[in-house]
Amino acid sequence: MPSIDNVIHRLPGPIRELAIRHSELIKFAIVGGTTMVFDLAIFYSLSLTVLEQKPVVAKIISGVMATILSYILNREWAFKNRGGRERHHEALLFFTISGIGVILAAAPLFIANNLFDIREGHNSLTMLVIVDFVLNYIIGNLMQMAFRFWALRKFAFPDENARGAAAGSTDFDPSEEEAAEEQLGHS
Repeated sequence: MPSIDNVIHRLPGPIRELAIRHSELIKFAIVGGTTMVFDLAIFYSLSLTVLEQKPVVAKIISGVMATILSYILNREWAFKNRGGRERHHEALLFFTISGIGVILAAAPLFIANNLFDIREGHNSLTMLVIVDFVLNYIIGNLMQMAFRFWALRKFAFPDENARGAAAGSTDFDPSEEEAAEEQLGHS
């Protein structure tokens, strides 16, 4: 399967330039989609079984698990050419920013359940699944996505081209040797 970099380089001229300029955002969105599916599976597995009466707790657990996966994918792929911080400092910032994101994503569900008692009077499982989906994965994720993309670029991965440029790599898809060189001094 070709990497996203290969796909971008095969696009027609003006679209290619736009995609190259926004490749971090595209990769961030793909990571977000992947972790959203992961989050969704964990959330519904918990909220429809052992945490049926505690959907906010289920959302926080699924959000934390998805955040761990997100760190790995974002660091190693979406923001692979950014850095400028020691790995432990970068990780602390990432998880702090993502923790705020988890709270932002859970906020609409919290408000709906605790201020408006949305679960009262809804006995239909289908209706609860739809309401939870809209609150969690549409409203909540849009809020957290905008915040996290801005904050990760600003604080956790601030220096553009810190890894790739520092190692002399100008490729969007560096060779294994270039990738190894990029990791030197950054662990």
